[in-house]
Amino acid sequence: MLVLLIFGVLVVLIMLGLPIAVAMGLTAIGFFIGLDEPRMLGATAQRMYASVSSIPLLAIPFFILAGNLMNVGGITDRIFGFARTLVGHIRGGMAHVSVVASMLFAGVTGAALAEAMGLGVVEIKAMDSAKFDRPFSAAVVASSSTIGPVIPPSIPMVIYGALAEVSVGALFLGGVVPGVMMGLGIMVIIYVLARRRSYRSEPRASFGQIARSGLDSALGLLTPVLIMGGILGGFFTPTEAAVVAVAYAMLVGAFVYRELTPRLLARILWDTIEQTVRVMFIIAAAGMFGWLLVYIRAAQEVVTLLTTITTSPAMILLIFNIVLLVLGCFMEGLAVMLLTVPIFMPVIARFGIDPVHFGVVMTLNLMIGLLTPPVGMVLYAVSTVAEVSVVRLARELLPFIAVLVGVLALITYVPGLVTWLPNLVMGTTR
Repeated sequence: MLVLLIFGVLVVLIMLGLPIAVAMGLTAIGFFIGLDEPRMLGATAQRMYASVSSIPLLAIPFFILAGNLMNVGGITDRIFGFARTLVGHIRGGMAHVSVVASMLFAGVTGAALAEAMGLGVVEIKAMDSAKFDRPFSAAVVASSSTIGPVIPPSIPMVIYGALAEVSVGALFLGGVVPGVMMGLGIMVIIYVLARRRSYRSEPRASFGQIARSGLDSALGLLTPVLIMGGILGGFFTPTEAAVVAVAYAMLVGAFVYRELTPRLLARILWDTIEQTVRVMFIIAAAGMFGWLLVYIRAAQEVVTLLTTITTSPAMILLIFNIVLLVLGCFMEGLAVMLLTVPIFMPVIARFGIDPVHFGVVMTLNLMIGLLTPPVGMVLYAVSTVAEVSVVRLARELLPFIAVLVGVLALITYVPGLVTWLPNLVMGTTR
């Protein structure tokens, strides 16, 4: 009952309009006072600091910075141009281009919001020129941006790996097949809608055009190879890979494409600081809230409750998917992960569910949450960028969300779709 009361208070504070981090912090402090635990209350600052001082979490600001550098340094435009030569000739051409560009750009940055705000501007402008309906264009951008954190690298997977003590490299590999499935599923919806609405395609590119565009974008496309190759080859950790990605993006943008100027760099660094502070504040507050849950033995209560309901791992996964999808409608994805991972992991271990498999399933759940009202961050960001009402965008997103839920169901109950590649490359996912 105490667990339900704590989460009830948290939900009420969020619905009152308090920021997620503030709501979690106030809930934790309030219950420590109510439980008459001055010793625990006095250590909250140390717990907040400890939550953000993990080495793997250092990858977050560097991946954010790498994505920002590539958005401004000319790499984003070249990746989009290459995608255009590959799939522009398919019915609904520019929409397919947007999806493929998002899949390629996913190997550069691990944040859906960065992809939606950076690459999304280019994509919407291109679809406008193809005379697509603006709500449709916005829906394509929003749905395809969720591929970014599933195909490696991925900021949510870095956080999950740190919380669950799971190999980040294995998580990255586990996201490749589901990420490709997401892209292909979205492209199927685009093709069906494009035929129904008579959207046109682009002229088929010649082999020479494809080759020239591929060569022009090669340095950007090498980024995921550099990141994953270095991690899997043992040359550097995921955190060090993020630093390497920043250095590489800076060199390419400044000295090869020559679009990254000192003035732009100053703005990019400031934007990265703002984005990092927001993320780290949530992590710090969640660390304090998680400490409260540990103190009241919330995880043990959940394990006991679920084992009395069912002994089936499949049913447990269904319950967790429903919980995550519902929470994703009301809370920011990062906060959901920070709140639920400490509670879910003992259950996962008890039922013998692969933690790498569950990490990818959780990440896709949270990506779907970014598209759903009332708190979908990507939904609101793309609505602003595309100048489309949230209601119209949400309605246009329905078939895209349906296909993403279908992919979620597949990877939930066919674990090999996630674990096959990590097992092949690394030998084991555990």
